[in-house]
Amino acid sequence: MSRLDLHLHTTHSDGSCTPTEVVSLAHQAGVTALAITDHDIMTGIPDAITAGEQCGIEVIPGVEISSMMGQSELHILGYFLDWQDPVLSERFQTLRESRHRRNPQIIERLQALGIDITYDEVRALAGSDSVGRPHIARALIVKQVVSSAKEAFDRFLADGKPAYVPRELPHPADAIQWIKEAGGLAVLAHPTWVKLAGRSLIELVRELKAAGLDGVEVYYSTHAARHTREYLSLTQQLGLLVTGGSDFHGITKPDIDVGIGKGTLHIPTSLLTKMKAAVGRM
Repeated sequence: MSRLDLHLHTTHSDGSCTPTEVVSLAHQAGVTALAITDHDIMTGIPDAITAGEQCGIEVIPGVEISSMMGQSELHILGYFLDWQDPVLSERFQTLRESRHRRNPQIIERLQALGIDITYDEVRALAGSDSVGRPHIARALIVKQVVSSAKEAFDRFLADGKPAYVPRELPHPADAIQWIKEAGGLAVLAHPTWVKLAGRSLIELVRELKAAGLDGVEVYYSTHAARHTREYLSLTQQLGLLVTGGSDFHGITKPDIDVGIGKGTLHIPTSLLTKMKAAVGRM
């Protein structure tokens, strides 16, 4: 059975597998097309494309941009972007710099709680220029302060927890504009994270569509069947594309596998045809 997975992370952001390793896992899972969607960085794309060419997997250049709208953090996925666009690269660099300002503050709060941890240790563990809370969670696991990334966020790193520090994020309309200016499609990631439903969700997505949003991530590892039905109906009402992905990260989300999510994820490969048509890739 051919599979599609349009939401994958690598060691270039907060995943634990290299782009080549992710493509290899995808090949083992029967994936025929995938998108690398690291956070605010696209440096993993070349290695993924090379690995994909070697095993016959189509690799779509992608990215995931965090944004803030009121009190809600929204993630916007970009597909088919020009991953070498210098303006986009500069914008991503600004976002990574905001993380670098935030991360030491998180470390200071953890140290104040009596935890022996340094930012240099976290950066060494991350091994890339895109360092975030998942890397801090991994460091806490290595130090046996917690047993899982979930515990790290639940106890220390999530909003409202003792080591949480707010981050400077763009408005989703800006994130969408960046993607469009780089020739890509903009998609709302994992809409359950928005914590809205019914009419409130429709109004939010309608507003995002007015800003240029192209689609919604309907198929996702943790979406219940009712969520998938709701989001399919939403895309039909508003004339938006349907996408889907596992959100594979590796060890920070050990129960999610490439291509199959928690074991039952199936993303129709026909979705990719419509995405390509929308971006003029047919």
